[in-house]
Amino acid sequence: MIDQIPIRIAMWSGPRNISTAMMRSFANRPDSFVSDEPFYGHYLNQTDVDHPGREEVLQSMETDWHNIVDYITGDIPNGAAVWYQKHMAQHNLPGVDLSWIDQVTNCFLIRDPKEVILSYHKKFAVTRSELLGFPQQVELVRKITDELGHEPAIVDAKDILMNPRDILQKLCEAVGIPFADEMLSWSSGRRETDGVWAKYWYSSVEASTGFQPYAPLSEKLPVELEAIYEECLVYYNTLYRKRIY
Repeated sequence: MIDQIPIRIAMWSGPRNISTAMMRSFANRPDSFVSDEPFYGHYLNQTDVDHPGREEVLQSMETDWHNIVDYITGDIPNGAAVWYQKHMAQHNLPGVDLSWIDQVTNCFLIRDPKEVILSYHKKFAVTRSELLGFPQQVELVRKITDELGHEPAIVDAKDILMNPRDILQKLCEAVGIPFADEMLSWSSGRRETDGVWAKYWYSSVEASTGFQPYAPLSEKLPVELEAIYEECLVYYNTLYRKRIY
């Protein structure tokens, strides 16, 4: 792999969105270090969201926003050239200081909200769109476009699963790093870089050795979640139109 200027990639996703598989993909690059949801502790500490293992998560990581920002904009750990940061857009609570985003290369990972809702609903109650990150993703894309003056790279989970090599090559080109074949497969199991919440959320990716072929979900959306779906769909379509494909 050629020498390159160090780069911090902030990949903004939502839950149940192949975000951990993407983290595995980048972690398998020989030039990369990854971080798993560095703002998760802050998010739980500032909300009443009772995710599985809440107290364990809070005890395991930094919860002060400014300390987290200092860390993720600091030196890249282990002398790596690429720092892939898996971020959840919903962790950007109202009023947080996002001025640091000009120090990273921002990207977005999206997924059809029906598939997100059906998957997330099995783990945690879906009571509002903000839990799924769609409105926060759109807000952040607008902020980057308006204040930083460029369009960030957006990739869709379905596109990646249907053609991982092609989409990952295009993503790497968009963020200014060389593609690596190692991104297409990895060894199964848990990683030291996984958050302590892995045991509650990561069973599928822990069993995987690469991106799984896309398979549409056949389940029906519960009637009580249709309004949230329709709201999220508007946000999703706004992002989908701008995606790399």
